[in-house]
Amino acid sequence: MTTAASADLWVRSYHPAPAARRRLVCFPHAGGSASFYFPVSAALSEVADVIALQYPGRQDRHTERGIETIGEMADRIAEALRGHTTLPLTFFGHSMGAVLAFEVARRLEKDGQAPVHVFASGRRAPSRFRPENVHQRDDGGIIAEMRKLSGTDPRVLGDEELLRMVLPAIRSDYTAIETYRPEAGAQIGSPITVLVGDDDPRTTLDEARAWEPHTLGSFDMKVFPGGHFYLTDHAQDVIAVLKEHLTS
Repeated sequence: MTTAASADLWVRSYHPAPAARRRLVCFPHAGGSASFYFPVSAALSEVADVIALQYPGRQDRHTERGIETIGEMADRIAEALRGHTTLPLTFFGHSMGAVLAFEVARRLEKDGQAPVHVFASGRRAPSRFRPENVHQRDDGGIIAEMRKLSGTDPRVLGDEELLRMVLPAIRSDYTAIETYRPEAGAQIGSPITVLVGDDDPRTTLDEARAWEPHTLGSFDMKVFPGGHFYLTDHAQDVIAVLKEHLTS
């Protein structure tokens, strides 16, 4: 059973929109936090109720232990979102968040509460496996990976005390996504739109296109200039894609 307390732990609403007819749920990347989507919430609050998920081990949940499997995290998120299905849901997830969006959609679909659309950003299809070991590296190795992908606030990377606080959560995230294996033939009924950077070291265009068999609905793919965090440089373009969907 969903409790208000469990939902409050996971869900952040920066610009409540009580008159909205749709709800956009944003799933952060590995090591990311709900506040990554604050600009998205501000930009789209006139057309949707935007909520962002806060994973354990960061910001106001920094005292909690991270979750080390995608399955458990998806179970917990699905439980928290069951109180937010009064409006049609659209999911947007970047990197690890794309996989979580897919797995949460699978869980809600079983309850007849499937999202109307899933946007999977910066992540290869669940069926495309690459051996990765970031979660097994020492702290310096994890920090080097974060610098390489350019998705972490430089102020965090330059603050040793803050880094020590967040590194356990980041390691948990990498453990979860790098050990993730989908169920054979995993699919959702919701349409999927994939967004990807044309120079993403973590996702080739072929790996991104491989999302198509994972939906029984329609499939689309949009390619942007840039690497793994193309969406920071092309935020307005990504927001325009979401706005077109939310107002259609």
